[in-house]
Amino acid sequence: MGVDIHGIVRVLRETASRWREPVVTEIAKNNRDPYRILISTLISLRTKDEVTRKASERLFALADTPQAMADLNRDTVEKAIFPAGFYRNKARTILEVSRTLVERHGGKVPCSLDELLAMKGIGRKTANLVVTMGFGGAGICVDTHVHRISNRWGYVKTKSPRETEFALREILPREYWREINDLLVAFGQNICKPISPICSQCPVHHYCARVGVKVHR
Repeated sequence: MGVDIHGIVRVLRETASRWREPVVTEIAKNNRDPYRILISTLISLRTKDEVTRKASERLFALADTPQAMADLNRDTVEKAIFPAGFYRNKARTILEVSRTLVERHGGKVPCSLDELLAMKGIGRKTANLVVTMGFGGAGICVDTHVHRISNRWGYVKTKSPRETEFALREILPREYWREINDLLVAFGQNICKPISPICSQCPVHHYCARVGVKVHR
C-alpha cells in the first residue's frame, strides 16, 4: 500500500501554524534576498534555529551584500556568528563564497543549481534552498528531517539525504517540491523527532509505517 502524500501534505499544512517556521524560511519571508538566504543557510547547518537567527542578525548588521561581506576579515565574521556550530569553518566559507560572487558573478547570487553547487562550500541542501526560496524556482531541499521522515513514512527507502532528494524528484508531486522542506523541518523539530518521536501527538500517524522506529511516545 502506497503512502498517501496528498493526505499527509494536506494535514501538515493545516497543523503547521502551531509550530514556529524554520529560521531560513522566516528570513526569506521578511526579505526575499537570495544572498541573505544563502548566508543564513550556511550559518544554520548543524545549528539550532535560535542561534542561527541571532547570528544572522548580527552578521547582516555588519554586511548584507557580497562586496560588503568580502571586505570583512575572518575574525569579525567569526565573532558575529559565534556560537553557531563550526563557526570558524563557516566564517571562512562565508568569506570565500562572498568573494566568489563578487569576482565571478558580478556580486549577484546565481539562480542556477549547477552554478551554486560549483562554488566551494555550497552543498545541495543550501543550493536548493536558495533556488526555491530566493528565486521561486523548482527544487527539493532535503535535510536530515526530510530524509528521516520520508523514510519513516515508507515513502522512500534511501541511505542519505542526497539519495532522498533524487528519489523524491522521481515520486513527489512537483506542486509540493518547494514546501516539503518547510513542512517537514517544523514537523521534525516538534513531533517526528530523531529519537523517540511523539507518535501519540502526530497528526499524520495513520499514514506512517514507522520504519525504523523502535521507541516512541
